[in-house]
Amino acid sequence: MNREVFFELVELKAKTASVLPFLLGICFSWYHYQQLHLVYVLIYFIAMFIFNMAVDILDNYNDYLHAKEGHDYKEKTNIIGRENLSLAMLRRWIIWMIVISALMGIVLSVIVGWPLLWMGLYCYLIGIFYSSGPKPLSSLPLGEVFSGFTMGFMITLICVYINTFDSFQWTASNLGSVFLISLPNTCLIANLMLANNICDLEEDEKNHRFTLVHYLGKKASINLFVGLIIIAFVSIILSVLLQLAPWTMLLTLLTLPFIWKQTQLFLKEQVKAKTFICAVKILAVGALAQVVFFAIGLWLN
Repeated sequence: MNREVFFELVELKAKTASVLPFLLGICFSWYHYQQLHLVYVLIYFIAMFIFNMAVDILDNYNDYLHAKEGHDYKEKTNIIGRENLSLAMLRRWIIWMIVISALMGIVLSVIVGWPLLWMGLYCYLIGIFYSSGPKPLSSLPLGEVFSGFTMGFMITLICVYINTFDSFQWTASNLGSVFLISLPNTCLIANLMLANNICDLEEDEKNHRFTLVHYLGKKASINLFVGLIIIAFVSIILSVLLQLAPWTMLLTLLTLPFIWKQTQLFLKEQVKAKTFICAVKILAVGALAQVVFFAIGLWLN
């Protein structure tokens, strides 16, 4: 397997969905608590990244196995069939990657406290059953909710907890603050899956995958796509007004022309090979700008 095939198998281009919420958690931890446990948070990052790759391999593996006959998804679309990858090899990779990342998480839980274990368990269950089981979460109308909440909010919350475990209070105020600061990522990550499901509507229905788009219809789903982008940027403004983030994060609004251009391209046509990348760019630019301008605010302070 060459590097390009491996990168596609683990969906490296979509890793902003996990890396940027992590970096946002670091910024928030320092801004509000002036605490960072760099060794612990580095262990968490490595475990998170390994597990994220395992989940993406598992997604491709399950999509390949569950593809229905009558169209060329297995042979031409799915990376496993297209590159004739060994299913036994992929199973071994998935198992070892999950085991290694889980062991790292358990060791970290012993150090920083058991809340990490329960949060991690939730993330592992969502990651594994996202594409596994008789009714995978990705084939249900709640797939966008689970992906956005887990990667957008939970990754940030876990990062904040690890950095502040010796002082963090489990109050509604603290949880609400982390939720609002992570809401842009939550919305844009949910949009990533929504855009994917919009593009794949016909193919998903052939494979008996009835996603949110199936129930809402394409027009309403596209409107939801736009609405989540609006919510993302409104929440950035609210975060600054409520002093959850430095004023510099308002500079994220400078990305709006680019975001609008990519949104218009996606609204014009919803073709996986052509315009799904628009949702990836919206997430990458929007989330990166949020982290960069948050970090600049920390530096200025």
